[in-house]
Amino acid sequence: MNPHLRDVAIPNDWDRRGLPGWSYHSDALLELEKEYVFRNHWQIVGHVSDIPNSGDYLTMDVVGERALIVRGKDGVVRGFNNMCRHRGSRVVADSQGNCKNALVCPFHGWVYNLDGTLRGAARPRSFPDLDKTEFGLMPLDLEVWMGFIFIRFRNGGPQPSVAELMKPIEPEFAHYNAADMVPSWGIWTQKTPVNWKSVRDVDNEGYHVAMAHPALQDLYGATYFDEPFINGVSRSFATYNPHAGRRWSVKNYVKIAPEPAHLPDYLKKAWVYYGIFPNAVISVMPESVQFYQEFPLSTGQTLLRGAIYRYRDESREQAAARYLSFRIDRDTMSEDVQLSVWSNESMLSEAFEGFYLSDLEYGVRTHHDHLRKMLPVLGLETAPEEKDMWNLNDALRSRS
Repeated sequence: MNPHLRDVAIPNDWDRRGLPGWSYHSDALLELEKEYVFRNHWQIVGHVSDIPNSGDYLTMDVVGERALIVRGKDGVVRGFNNMCRHRGSRVVADSQGNCKNALVCPFHGWVYNLDGTLRGAARPRSFPDLDKTEFGLMPLDLEVWMGFIFIRFRNGGPQPSVAELMKPIEPEFAHYNAADMVPSWGIWTQKTPVNWKSVRDVDNEGYHVAMAHPALQDLYGATYFDEPFINGVSRSFATYNPHAGRRWSVKNYVKIAPEPAHLPDYLKKAWVYYGIFPNAVISVMPESVQFYQEFPLSTGQTLLRGAIYRYRDESREQAAARYLSFRIDRDTMSEDVQLSVWSNESMLSEAFEGFYLSDLEYGVRTHHDHLRKMLPVLGLETAPEEKDMWNLNDALRSRS
């Protein structure tokens, strides 16, 4: 049984067009996306196991912002702008590490406590009295959900709390005990030469699996289905094919992968993907949990970022299965990158007339609908003048 969590009926006569081609190559639109799609929506930074001890920190530099996540002496995980209140320097320069008892800015030596309050400025007599809270690090919205650390660069925003956002999938996801997992190989990053939306378009549908992903098709192609984005969350589900094993990695994965006793029967041989608008996925296998996401670097370059987490008391069989599922995912990502390059570059051609989506690609449409809600300018088939993009979008937002 491959159960659906929600009503996924596809409407009759739905609009099969995707976003207009101009939106994948507009610098002005990209600035709108950074502000209205990335900075004011929840973003995954990592997992609580990435910063297990007091003074451990994790940073993330994306869309012109710098996040700093620190575990305090009280064990609380907090998020701040990685920005000294003196001259704006990075407070920590590395992507991950431990700062022991305090955060010390490398520019002039201002010192911050692990809760973000200012401990003191270098040569304090050269300043008026500084309020320790007022001149503390600027906090970010932060929530921990099932072990994953979410932050938001703009306080408030169009999404509800992470707990409310993820409520539809929480009962299923809770079976994996993800909060108790630990890192496998750390957080990885990779750059790809396409617009971020092209990456998401490929990932938001399984129609291409049979043709483009031989390992996935071997593992679960016949059982795969997508549930589209509803209120910011999508779900895709598949179980192993009865005769999977034509490819070496799939054959050995199916042979080795344990069936954890803590999972219900329908999840013991399942791969499940939970999409989180605008740009992230948390995926689960019987032996591991991972997240991956993408951030725009320019209209034609995207940063891919993610990490895999394993059970703390992992068996040898689980470790082997985790390695083999990583191999399958690695090949799949390489294949998806090529597909997104081909699709993305076609939009520069005058011959490109837009998408015409299958019912199996309704997830792409619903992601685009979420984007149109944030950026109504995307409803225009003809590209506005770059200089008019921001004001035009604001005018359209005010009417909605």
